[in-house]
Amino acid sequence: MGQKIIALDAMGGDHGPSVTVAAAKLALDEIPDLELVLVGDERQLAAEFEKHNLSENSRLEIRHASQVVDMDDLPALALKKKKDSSMRVAINLVKEGRVQACVSAGNTGALMATSKFVLKTIQGISRPAICTTLPGINGHTHMLDLGANLECTPENLAEFALMGSVLSQSVEGIKNPSIGLLNVGSESVKGSESIKRASQLIDESRLNYYGFVEGDDIYKGTVNVIVTDGFVGNVSLKTAEGLAALVSHVLQNEFKRTWLTKLAAVCALPVLSSVRRKLDPRRYNGASLLGLNGIVVKSHGSADTSSYLNAIKIAALEIDNSVPQRISSAIASYFNQVEEAVT
Repeated sequence: MGQKIIALDAMGGDHGPSVTVAAAKLALDEIPDLELVLVGDERQLAAEFEKHNLSENSRLEIRHASQVVDMDDLPALALKKKKDSSMRVAINLVKEGRVQACVSAGNTGALMATSKFVLKTIQGISRPAICTTLPGINGHTHMLDLGANLECTPENLAEFALMGSVLSQSVEGIKNPSIGLLNVGSESVKGSESIKRASQLIDESRLNYYGFVEGDDIYKGTVNVIVTDGFVGNVSLKTAEGLAALVSHVLQNEFKRTWLTKLAAVCALPVLSSVRRKLDPRRYNGASLLGLNGIVVKSHGSADTSSYLNAIKIAALEIDNSVPQRISSAIASYFNQVEEAVT
């Protein structure tokens, strides 16, 4: 693999430089051909570099930015009033070709709006989508959109299916990823007219289309990629996160209830530790903004060092596998196929 250069929005998220710099150090240790440009307040970053003995590291660079996009800033405000924010400068570096990808834990709406404004969408893609990996019984599943597009046309969903297939094929090495369209039932008569039309479009493509899937299929591993609109996708994701927190809370309380349950907890510790490792949300942190002329990865705002490291790894994987270029090639092939069918 060639040299990879990634810009980090070092000020974004709930923790800012304390997490991004620590994650950068780990990333450099794990990825030998990686260089990082940390964008943000130069004084704060220099202090963190000193703390982690990174001041003399030739694979690290600080790029000063005088502003920060706050987590509650409106996307329009970030675009118009914060042109020297760490987020905007990091994305500009991708546009200029100085780096190959950007990672940010900042405001999702602002990140999507700024990325779309600066990088533009790939020709043939009308809307970018947010895609992430979710754990399942048979490995894991890519799901999109997770909040960028609350309302989608059938054509949008067909584009999402194509982008999700390319990502799964490129990053996971799956030759012909299976695609499922999230619906209220698996029967062909179920769902809105828009969903039925989207199903028809995906079915007519050269993708490996499984058909309709339901909510429980997300974690069964029924398909490699699940497609839905941003409203349903975001609700599904937040519901799963809330359920995971509930189960964890109940288990902790029950194991602490009596001396007998505490003893049972000790006996069950190896199993619980294994489950915790497999379902650790930090392993799945990092959502790809697909459909842009560049690689942008969104980290969870509350990400710790380990979580943020995973987001950097995802960006590195997408660089190695030229994901935007592959999506561009796939969308061109798709439209050629449609044109041939019409003529």
